[in-house]
Amino acid sequence: MKRLSSIASAIVNAIGVALFLSFFCTFIFQITMRFAFDRPIMWTDELVVILYIWMVLWCAAFVVKGREHVMFDLAYNAVSPAVQRTMRLVGALALLGVMGYALAGNWDYVWFMRRERTPVLDVPFFWVFVPFIFLLASLVVRNAYGLWCEFIGSAQKESV
Repeated sequence: MKRLSSIASAIVNAIGVALFLSFFCTFIFQITMRFAFDRPIMWTDELVVILYIWMVLWCAAFVVKGREHVMFDLAYNAVSPAVQRTMRLVGALALLGVMGYALAGNWDYVWFMRRERTPVLDVPFFWVFVPFIFLLASLVVRNAYGLWCEFIGSAQKESV
């Protein structure tokens, strides 16, 4: 199971790197064409925006671990371990509920947007917005796993 996890982690990291590299190369190409050759290219603007959306949402969903996300934990650190556990349970339940509820509505919208296309590249908006569904689904899974770990008292939740 550990090997499968490391392979999956390597794959999602490689996809994140590929997205960033594509974003960076397209951005440099865009700047070069605009300022060095005075020939702006429209498709690069659109591709950079799409790649940026994918890069940020993909990495937030799969690459950045839960404990590495930004958190404001002044109140959390000031209370006892029992209250911290209660805060983790309530927070995980709240996020699980909200993100689980939001998942269906957002999927409907993203699925509906398959009919609309981007103006220059003619890419269905479904492909532009689908990484947001990945993010919501990963938040549901992470919080469900966090709740499960809290209830069984496992230290495994730190790795998610």
